[in-house]
Amino acid sequence: MNIAIVSGSNGLIGSESVSFLSDKMDLVIGIDNDQRAYFFGPSASTKWNKEVLESKYSNYKAHNVDIRDYASLETIFKQYGNDIKIVVHTAAQPSHDWAAKEPITDFTINANGTLNFLELTRLHCPKAVFIFTSTNKVYGDTPNFLPLVELEKRWEIDESHPYFKEGIDEAMSIDNSKHSVFGASKVAADVMVQEYGKYFDMNTAVFRGGCLTGPQHSGAQLHGFLSYLMKCAITGDHYTIFGYKGKQVRDNIHAWDLVNMFWHFYQNPQPGGQVYNAGGGRFSNCSMLEAIEICEKITGNKMNYSYTDGNRSGDHIWYISDLTKFRQHYPTWEYKYSLDVTMEQIFENMKARV
Repeated sequence: MNIAIVSGSNGLIGSESVSFLSDKMDLVIGIDNDQRAYFFGPSASTKWNKEVLESKYSNYKAHNVDIRDYASLETIFKQYGNDIKIVVHTAAQPSHDWAAKEPITDFTINANGTLNFLELTRLHCPKAVFIFTSTNKVYGDTPNFLPLVELEKRWEIDESHPYFKEGIDEAMSIDNSKHSVFGASKVAADVMVQEYGKYFDMNTAVFRGGCLTGPQHSGAQLHGFLSYLMKCAITGDHYTIFGYKGKQVRDNIHAWDLVNMFWHFYQNPQPGGQVYNAGGGRFSNCSMLEAIEICEKITGNKMNYSYTDGNRSGDHIWYISDLTKFRQHYPTWEYKYSLDVTMEQIFENMKARV
């Protein structure tokens, strides 16, 4: 059999991975204990997404397991062994802000949980491809020291800088910067995934995401930028912009486009614990003010928002991913979903849920 294991299977990237792999694998095993409801409250629960997946895919089997529980995870890996061909590890504590409240919880989930999956893959299915969803927060606040220019609705990098054309590449240092507690725990996991690829000669890959988005996102105030923004645009709930004049820029990649990157790597894995920046790049990015305009246009509603000068500690002013390395390794990969199409999808899905 060809089996996929997907952690965080109820979440945005996890559920997209389940959908994507369901017709390519004999069996897709999901691992998710809806910890998101603990992080962000009952309204952020992903139980609805679990029910959707179970109703749509007959070869999907969900397990309610905490990724810190090595023994329970081992039972699953032992059962399927070398039939496991791909492990897509998306489960995480995902919030920059929340991590500061419970650093031990954040670290044990993000770092120790990742180590559990790596070690179980090494012991029970060492030839499997191991995909890890990392984050651009591993670069800390280093991007904030780039030469930035203030425009009417966004910050932009000076056009004379090498990053102007394509964005930030994998050569940027992850050292000597303020990462946030969340960013630091993801650095630990990120480096360990690289190490298992290099030291144990496993097929591991790190994808350092920009803003990961799509219609399956359960947006919450502390996580899920575009999804939560659209939710507020629909409901009229208040939204707060934190710092940088609302001109902070993020690149946004649709979950399907990211999972398609995973699939390209799976079909032809590059050795040595590869690292790829993975975001919307110059193809799909926006500032906070620009995103608000898009939400207002799609919903027809004027947003209820306010501004506070205090930015989130270590938050990026401008971040756009350079995907040149991945494109060089996988030249047939292309974006499918533009920002406008993605936002329309988020609107339609969110409208049905709120």
